[in-house]
Amino acid sequence: MTEGSQPGFFVILDGMAGAGKTTTVRLLGAHLRDLGYRVHTTAEPTRDHLGELARRQTDRYRGRALACLIAADRYHHIETEIRPRLRRGQIVLCDRYVPSSYVLQQIDGVPLGFLEALNGGADRPDLAVILLTAPEVAAARIAGRGAHDRFQSGVDASRTEARMYRETAANLQRQGQPVLTIDTTRREPRTVVQLIAERIAERITSNALHHGEREAGA
Repeated sequence: MTEGSQPGFFVILDGMAGAGKTTTVRLLGAHLRDLGYRVHTTAEPTRDHLGELARRQTDRYRGRALACLIAADRYHHIETEIRPRLRRGQIVLCDRYVPSSYVLQQIDGVPLGFLEALNGGADRPDLAVILLTAPEVAAARIAGRGAHDRFQSGVDASRTEARMYRETAANLQRQGQPVLTIDTTRREPRTVVQLIAERIAERITSNALHHGEREAGA
């Protein structure tokens, strides 16, 4: 397959802190490459200036200000990294995207309507993966590695995240977005990766068939 001969495929992985998102993205990228796919992995907030500011200054910036900072980083990320990779026909795996903003910024006191309007121009993914785990397990994992920011503060915070990510997943499905929710509590990382890879392969095949039908009818 020549570069860009087929549309790219955009996958986002969101979910609770401690559910294994970063590990899953790393293992999934390697697994898909072994299967012959061209894959690009990325994350939000990004390592660009805006993203680093959002990532490292969560104690300074809060509420709507932090939500706007993260959204600005997201739009820059879409324009400069995500879309160019998709145009080359690559699978783009993104560790955190709009669903994380819906959850974390609501926890930070920002109304959902404001967040939906703020992120309304962000590209929709071809597959949204939401990772959940038992709140007690998540809190223990966070305590073991150390909290990354003020949003990660014990089992009560993990319970709130679990509830809000379930609500967000249901809302995305009502909007017609393809969502795969996985509970990682008792699943090995490679089992999680296999489940996601199978869904990606199914949707890529489906998209390719629709793409071929559109070309044939043009």
